[in-house]
Amino acid sequence: MTALVTGSSRGIGADTVRYFAAAGANVIINYRSKAPRAEKLLAELEAGGTQGLAVGADLTDPASVEAMMQQVQDRFGRIDILVLNASGGMEAGMGEDYALRLNRDAQVNVLTKALPLLHEGARIVFVTSHQAHFIRTVPTMPEYEPVALSKRAGEDALREFIPQLEAAGIGFTVVSGDMIEGTVTATLLDRANPGAIEARKEAVGKLYNVSEFAAEVAQAAVDPVPADNTRLVGDVAYFTEYAPTAGE
Repeated sequence: MTALVTGSSRGIGADTVRYFAAAGANVIINYRSKAPRAEKLLAELEAGGTQGLAVGADLTDPASVEAMMQQVQDRFGRIDILVLNASGGMEAGMGEDYALRLNRDAQVNVLTKALPLLHEGARIVFVTSHQAHFIRTVPTMPEYEPVALSKRAGEDALREFIPQLEAAGIGFTVVSGDMIEGTVTATLLDRANPGAIEARKEAVGKLYNVSEFAAEVAQAAVDPVPADNTRLVGDVAYFTEYAPTAGE
C-alpha cells in the first residue's frame, strides 16, 4: 500500500504519514519548501523499515505537481491513499488570491494529476475544518474568513468528482475538525485574535491535538466511506445548532 499526504513535513500531515508507516504502507511526504524537515521525517521512518519518498512540490504550480506524480509513479507505480492535507492562506506576502489558489485550485489539480495512479479500491481524504465546512451557515472569525471560504470552495469542487470516483470504485471522504491545538493555523489565529483558541477550548471542553486528529484522518482512509462522504471530528453542536436571527 502506498499513501501520499500533501503538506506532510510537519503537523497533522507528518503525524498522518507516521500512522500510515506504522501500518506498513509506503509513504510519500510532500512539502513546499521545508526539505530538511521532510528528509528528517523520511529518515526516521526508513529507520523503522518504511519505504518512502520526500518530494518537494508547489501545489499551486501544475507542472510541479505533475513532476511529483511522475516521481511517485517511477518509484511505486500507484497510489492507494491520497490525503489532501495541505492548506493555507494566512501567510503574509503570498498574494490576495493565494488562499483560493491553494485551497481550491491546487486541490483539484492534485486530484486530477493523481487520477491515473489511483485504482479501484483506492481512497481519497480531504482535510478541512468545521470553520470552513460550515462557513455557509455559521460565521467565523474575520481573520479566518477568506481561508474558510476558500477551503469550502475547495471542498465543493472536490465533491463534484464523487460520481466519477464512485464509478471507478474510488472512495472519497471529507474529514472536518474543530480547532486543533498546536497547528500553524491555530497559532496564526491566536496571534491575530488573542484568546480565540482558549475561548473555543472552554466552550467545548476539549480540543483535539495534532496527533489525535491525524489518527482520525488516517482512520478515514480505511473506514467505510460515510453516506454523506463526511467525517466530523470534535464538537459540532455550535455549528449544527447555530441559526442566524434576522439581520445577522
